[in-house]
Amino acid sequence: MSGFLAVLGREVRLALRHPADTLAAVLFFVLVCALFPFGIGPSPEILARIAPGALLAAALLAALLPLDRLFGAEAEDGSLDQLLLSGLPPSALAGAKALGHWVVTGLPLLLATPIAAAMLNLPVEAWGTAALALGLATGVLSLFGAAGAALTLGARRGGVLLPLLVLPLSIPAVIFGAAAIEAAAGGISPRPYLLLLGALLAIAAPMAPLAAGAALRGD
Repeated sequence: MSGFLAVLGREVRLALRHPADTLAAVLFFVLVCALFPFGIGPSPEILARIAPGALLAAALLAALLPLDRLFGAEAEDGSLDQLLLSGLPPSALAGAKALGHWVVTGLPLLLATPIAAAMLNLPVEAWGTAALALGLATGVLSLFGAAGAALTLGARRGGVLLPLLVLPLSIPAVIFGAAAIEAAAGGISPRPYLLLLGALLAIAAPMAPLAAGAALRGD
């Protein structure tokens, strides 16, 4: 457990020292949401109708930006080999990296959710559900993204392959998250859709780190 927390703390410290990736993800999220009123017009009804899907899609694309560096930076400077020889199981290392990615990318996106929701005219009563849905969906993306980053590590054009692997796996998270936000905006309980998102996260939590660990070992 101490090794897991050490890797997680290292990820957070690196993000605080070099916040460019986090800032880029947040700005990308906000700017993509800001483009919708220009692209489809400023009609409040139309914006509110597309807001759930737009929020989920923009957030997942923004969280995808730093994923190609999840293991790549350590592989380039040799520290990944040291981490793998530290005694921490590769699956635990991948889990810590995935959690670190969510902490330094997913959490800032949640803080920016009210700004993006206001741009898309999402009803205020749905903002809490939107933040919760985005938190669960970005958690799923971080887990699947860790597996994808490990699988494409060292591959030619790995940055191109990574979205092709991760985004299809994230489609259910987009569907359930958007449905939860839409239900909350319409005055309906979003609980069933949030539970489905939670179930998806519970499935990904053990499976994705195991797949990433096997890829890091070269199995």
